[in-house]
Amino acid sequence: MRAIMVVGTTSHAGKSMVATALCRLLSRKGWRVAPFKGQNMALNAYVTSTGGEIGYAQAVQAWAAGVSPWVEMNPILLKPQGNSISQVILKGKAAGTVSASDYYEQYFERGWEAIKDSLNQLSSEFDLVVCEGAGSPAEVNLKHRDLTNMRIARHLSAPTILVADIDRGGVFAHIVGTLQLLEPEERALIRGIIINKFRGQLSLLESGIEWLEEYTGIPVLGVIPWSDSLFPAEDSLSLMERRSRKTHQELNIAVIHLPRISNFTDFDPLEAEATVGVRYVPLEGDFGYPDAVILPGTKTTMGDLQALHDSGMAEKIKNYAAAGGTVFGICGGFQMLGQSVSDADGLEGNLGQCAGLKLLPMKTAIARRKVVRQRICTSNYPQTGLPIDGYEIHQGRTRVIKQEEPQYYPLFDDSDLGLVDTTQSIWGCYLHGLFDNGPWRRSWLNHLRQRRGLISLPTGVPNYREQREAMLDNVAELVGRHINLKPILS
Repeated sequence: MRAIMVVGTTSHAGKSMVATALCRLLSRKGWRVAPFKGQNMALNAYVTSTGGEIGYAQAVQAWAAGVSPWVEMNPILLKPQGNSISQVILKGKAAGTVSASDYYEQYFERGWEAIKDSLNQLSSEFDLVVCEGAGSPAEVNLKHRDLTNMRIARHLSAPTILVADIDRGGVFAHIVGTLQLLEPEERALIRGIIINKFRGQLSLLESGIEWLEEYTGIPVLGVIPWSDSLFPAEDSLSLMERRSRKTHQELNIAVIHLPRISNFTDFDPLEAEATVGVRYVPLEGDFGYPDAVILPGTKTTMGDLQALHDSGMAEKIKNYAAAGGTVFGICGGFQMLGQSVSDADGLEGNLGQCAGLKLLPMKTAIARRKVVRQRICTSNYPQTGLPIDGYEIHQGRTRVIKQEEPQYYPLFDDSDLGLVDTTQSIWGCYLHGLFDNGPWRRSWLNHLRQRRGLISLPTGVPNYREQREAMLDNVAELVGRHINLKPILS
């Protein structure tokens, strides 16, 4: 199998970005390329056309390669639930919940077989696989059970690129230390080094690059400059650092940063709107009076709902809603807006029932069978008849309480997918990817703009996938301008 491996000296070194850029650059050369990450730990997930869950980053890489996402592109997805417990997604399906200490014993062999089987399937359909590692390949305490880094590189005999983040400082120590901790046969696979996130004059780095190449005997493929590109984040660690620098920001949207926030890529289309500022607010923070407050998805609705109450954020949201503010809940956030959430079987922990924010007339029960599927529907609000596509990933079942005088209406033609109140102030739905739908997104933003007395924006805009394509082109061009792939492709 023809393959390229991308590993990093640390987390957030830029592996996902480099792998994504390679998918696009190599597909432009006429290769049929597939991305691959053996094991991913992330709460940002995507649902494939077959109804399987994979990491959202691998879906983005598939789109960069111009192919549809497959479950084989990410055969193991770990979704942390807290207290060192994770749900295990194996070949797209929930396989169980396990502690970190038991994972190796229960899933290592099954996981490795799933990885090998997935690679075999990809090799039969694609010319080249671009593999991405996780964290660092030199964690000596974890290498015996590492399913993501050099075990895969060795299995494939894949030429491997080592990516280092110079913005953190100590880049030469990171590179040399990582190489030193690899086994000789692993180090022999490292065919190139990329220095990422460089700010400053390249001439000041040249002597260091010359030293590094002489000391390691490995070519530096290039230096990628710092970029403010809205490349989708794989975890929530960087969300609080995001700051809007828009000069014509007219709407302010606050997203509550839940402890186990998931699928926050839902809000990338809002961040891409030139007139919209999006900020993530911690539970102990104060969101003020924005144009809308969004409760996002979460891996553990019960635990995060209790955290909302304990922190006082639940009361702040209810007061904001009572004053006429707009609140939007998605997936777990939608469930929190109801009267209560119950978990009779303790699937999310020890809590039996937790009071909701009581902003929507519904009750949710956490169920054993997970709902994972793509959906196509039609909007009822804020504009009737708009086509919508998205996907569901949730463990709960929501029941709408009968209303004597209807004050809440189905948001879509499928009444199970969401609700909105008569004033269009309280919104909730199960659909991830809703804001990707350009005309609907603009219609909802125009509803907020009208409340502010702002003129409406055109609604005849394309879906976010076109902006995403432009972002992927920009990332590929940035990486392509600054690295030399010949030592790898040869």
